[in-house]
Amino acid sequence: MPHDVRFERRFRVRPRRTLTRAALCASLVFWGLAEWTGTARAQAGTVTPPSVVSHVDAIYPPSALAERKHGDVVLTVTVDADGHVSKVDVFQTGGDDLDEAAIVAIREWTFVPAMRDGKALPSRIRVPFHFAPPAAPPELVAPPAPAPGAVPELPSKNAVPAAPEPAPATPSATEQPPPPSEVTVRGSVTPQTHGASDIHIDVGALAAVPRQNASDYLKLAPGILLTNEGGEGHAEQVFLRGFDAREGQDIEFSVDGVPANDAGNIHGNGYADTHFVIPELIQSLRVTEGPFSPYQGNFAVAGSADYHLGLDTRGTTAKLTYGSFNTERLLLLWGPPGGSTGTFGGAEAYKTDGFGSNRAATRGSAMGQYELDAGSGAKLRVGGQVYTTHFQSAGVVREDDYEAGRVSFYGTEDPLQGGDSSRASVYADYSKESDTYALDQSLFVIRRDMRLREDFTGFLLDTQDALDTPHEQRGDLIDLNYGAWTVGGRGLARYSTMWNGLKQSLDVGYFARVDVVNSSQYRNTVPGDIPYKVETDLDSTLTDVGLYADASIHPVKLVTVRGGVRFDTFGFDVLNNCAAQGDFDNPSRQDPPINQSCHDQTLNGAHREPVQRSSTGATKAMPRVTAILGPIAHFNFTLSYGEGVRSIDPTYIGQDLDTPFASVKAYEGGVTYAHDFGWVDVSARSIFFDTHVDHDLVFDQTEGRNVLSNGTTRVGWTGAARLLGTFFDESANLTLVRPTFDDTHLQVPYVPTSVFREDAAFFANMPWRWGGRSPRGTLGIGYTYTGPRALPYNQLSDVVSVVDATANLAWKGWSAALAVTNLFDTKYRLGEYNYASDFRPPSEPPTLVPARQFAAGAPRGVFLTIGKTFGGDS
Repeated sequence: MPHDVRFERRFRVRPRRTLTRAALCASLVFWGLAEWTGTARAQAGTVTPPSVVSHVDAIYPPSALAERKHGDVVLTVTVDADGHVSKVDVFQTGGDDLDEAAIVAIREWTFVPAMRDGKALPSRIRVPFHFAPPAAPPELVAPPAPAPGAVPELPSKNAVPAAPEPAPATPSATEQPPPPSEVTVRGSVTPQTHGASDIHIDVGALAAVPRQNASDYLKLAPGILLTNEGGEGHAEQVFLRGFDAREGQDIEFSVDGVPANDAGNIHGNGYADTHFVIPELIQSLRVTEGPFSPYQGNFAVAGSADYHLGLDTRGTTAKLTYGSFNTERLLLLWGPPGGSTGTFGGAEAYKTDGFGSNRAATRGSAMGQYELDAGSGAKLRVGGQVYTTHFQSAGVVREDDYEAGRVSFYGTEDPLQGGDSSRASVYADYSKESDTYALDQSLFVIRRDMRLREDFTGFLLDTQDALDTPHEQRGDLIDLNYGAWTVGGRGLARYSTMWNGLKQSLDVGYFARVDVVNSSQYRNTVPGDIPYKVETDLDSTLTDVGLYADASIHPVKLVTVRGGVRFDTFGFDVLNNCAAQGDFDNPSRQDPPINQSCHDQTLNGAHREPVQRSSTGATKAMPRVTAILGPIAHFNFTLSYGEGVRSIDPTYIGQDLDTPFASVKAYEGGVTYAHDFGWVDVSARSIFFDTHVDHDLVFDQTEGRNVLSNGTTRVGWTGAARLLGTFFDESANLTLVRPTFDDTHLQVPYVPTSVFREDAAFFANMPWRWGGRSPRGTLGIGYTYTGPRALPYNQLSDVVSVVDATANLAWKGWSAALAVTNLFDTKYRLGEYNYASDFRPPSEPPTLVPARQFAAGAPRGVFLTIGKTFGGDS
């Protein structure tokens, strides 16, 4: 969606008074964009176009005075849902100097945003400027205020609450044409917001802060820490509000509603690799911390995150990056001129040698989407993507090996680690809205494949079984493979009405997906990388059908009760191809199962097939409700309760298992504040929360993933604020939490109890001009602090404190950015563990004494990006 003008506003450079000053002459007229064939006359009466609240004069540029230049400039302007100008394109040029003067002026304007049914919507309007040289003596000609009237073009996917009633615009001194009779509205139907932890984040100028991939945008939400011991192609481990969500097991991820979690992935049920998303195509992010919306489904234990994609820049953009560790990246973006931000294409190719041993990676990703206005409030969106990566992984390093000099800080204990991942998907979405009814329907098909090789324990687990041929330790390298087809869809219908002068609404919806999955896990020799044991081999069909109702009730002014109930039905059909494993006390003397992983005998030697099929199903009802009081003096007060669910790994499925999921109950109370002071827009929130999970997940180094554990409880507080000004955008958040086991009351290991994150961007026009236009400068800074994390055996991890920065110059379609990650070259341990391992030669006896292991954070990296945009509106 369009981003806020305060991210983009330029400094005004006024000429000296001895020079002729500007004239904004004749009239300023808004008229409708008629670039799509469909019309919505029935909708026109329900849409209120933007109206001007304040404006500044355009200044006649001194560079045009010598020629006494006359000219007309027409700007295509995006007015966001807050009434600020977020994007300006030159639709008709009058020359560089006149264009610049018009752009500088329009960025200072503010509006009452376009409204529909009491909801503020972003819109696209065209504003003409006529420049004429002043008469002598030079005087500033005061422009008439424009009359209201504009055509919404790009409604927000997540519109903000309604703005106050618009003040009437000052009548123009000249005759104005009548308002447009045809209004085209575009936008998709989205779930209603629920509580203080339901956060819509416009990226805006904060895109300038260095980010390596789509996962890094999660840091804009409160309380999130990302780590990764698996390599650049491995999904990030996410910590949120005291949850170790690993690679998505406790967070429901989606991209414009298309799910990103892998159901049935034995590396982590819910594994979510978002690296297929090209970061430059991310416009906004919606994060709901906690299970408080009926829209949230499976895996939404700690919360959910949905990426919204779009491309503001029209034309063709090419960017080339080169930097530390022999990192290279080529990016191509395409947005047809005159099209909506929802129509785009993008592709990237990336490679790096990595910042240490065994960290090389390559990836390629392509994404495309077409958005069609079908008329009468309807929109069709179709798209697809293809992604592939091959990467190496350093894994963890023992602290004592590093201190003894056997392994470098950025080294590896096992150079065979790494993996491959790919994803391909197609999707379609149809939405339609009217005064009282809205409909949204989407379908998707996904193909996922992944191979992952990890070694957390070295030479520790390959014990000598009774029926094995005598052997030394062969190594603990895990070789995991996952492949799946996913087919599904989701739908939402909304009915709205007025009662007692207040708007009431009801959403009903569904979500359905079927996953056909093959998962296997082997143990491989080190060295050699040869499988010697089958640990898991599953063929699974997993089904999830969710139905929900979500009401928004306004019994009286300033009071809203929002929520409902969700029912999810899970079906599991699992064929275990290696069901008979383990030692045999009385094997058959004629056919002993020597060195076999998957046996065809029972314990007493009787024949059996090595396979076993299990199936089960269950339904979970999850009530969710939020009460909102406000706004009162710009404050909203909320109380929320919700229940969530996480389906369990297929390896735990047994015939007619009663409860194949883990359940969560969450409570929170919060207060939010939002106010525009003119020179700065402030939004802030303070939230106290309490969450209980009956079956949590805790990391197990022998499995190389999280496994089921006992129940846990998390109690904590989150505070966050964002300041948007004329030359800066700053966001900061702090989360404090105490996660404990219900039975022992000990702290859950590996989870941070304090996380602080700050992102800031500063921007302005440079005080010099090249070719009649000033370059645009941007500085971005990101800072992460994480307090000590509890480790097993009463140990604590080190703190993490890292600063990233970038500087960017943009001029006439050209851009140059210098990004520095880990600015102060801090040597830090991104992840730390405490457990028994042994990476010594297998001829030496293993030790079971717990030891510290760590995954190194990246040292300083410097990266230069050069870009150029061809064609388009600017």
